[in-house]
Amino acid sequence: MSADWPARWVRSTLGYEPRDVGLFAAALTHRSASGENNERLEFLGDAVLNLVIAEHLYRTFPDASEGDLSRLRARIVSREPLAEVAATLGIGDVLQLGSGELKTGGFRRQSILADAFEALCGAVFLDGGLDAARRMIHSLFEGRIANLPAPAALKDPKTRLQEHLQARGLALPLYRVDSIEGEPHAQTFSVTCEVPALGRCAQGRGSSRRRAEQEAAARVLQEIDGTTDEGRP
Repeated sequence: MSADWPARWVRSTLGYEPRDVGLFAAALTHRSASGENNERLEFLGDAVLNLVIAEHLYRTFPDASEGDLSRLRARIVSREPLAEVAATLGIGDVLQLGSGELKTGGFRRQSILADAFEALCGAVFLDGGLDAARRMIHSLFEGRIANLPAPAALKDPKTRLQEHLQARGLALPLYRVDSIEGEPHAQTFSVTCEVPALGRCAQGRGSSRRRAEQEAAARVLQEIDGTTDEGRP
C-alpha cells in the first residue's frame, strides 16, 4: 500500500481534502498494529462527535427536554450505529490491524469500527477545524437524525406510565414481585404492575426485576392506549 493511501481514501470516501496525511494514517491504525495508533484521536473525536450531534439535535428538536435530547443522542452516537456508519464507509477494509486482530476478524468488530470512526472525526477536526468536522458529520448522520422517532417514544415504559399518571394527577403505579424462579445465575422474575386509580393491572416476566417491571408497565400502557383509542376514559 502506497504512502499516500490515507489521503486517497479520505478524499474519495469522505469528500475531504486532507492536509496532514499522518493524522488520517493514525486514525485508521488500531493499537494492535505498529506505529502511531488512533487511541488519542478517538478520545478527541468522541468529544467532537458528541458536540456536533448534540448541537444538531438541539436545533432540530426545539421542544425536547434535556432527557429527551440525551436519549436521542444515544441513538446516534452509541457503539452500534457508529459501527454501522463505519461499515458503510468501508473503514474495515482499510483499517490497519495487528496480525492477532486480523486473524480474529477485528475489522468486523463493532468496538474497533466505532473507535476508528471517532478517530476520523478527531483527525478532521485537527486538520480542518470544527466547521469541517461538522460538515462531514452532518452529511453522514443527517438521514439518521431525520428518521429518529419522536422523543417521547424513546422513554422506557415505566417512565411513560409514570408521566401519564402524573399528568392526570393520579397516584403512581405499584409494583409487586410475585415470584422468582430458577437458579441464582438464571432467574426469571414475575412482577405485577397495578394502577388502582384506573383499575388496571398487568404482569410482566424478565431475567431481572427491572425488566419484568418494564414489561408489566408496557402491558398496562397498552391497555390504557386501547381504551383511549376506543374513546373511553
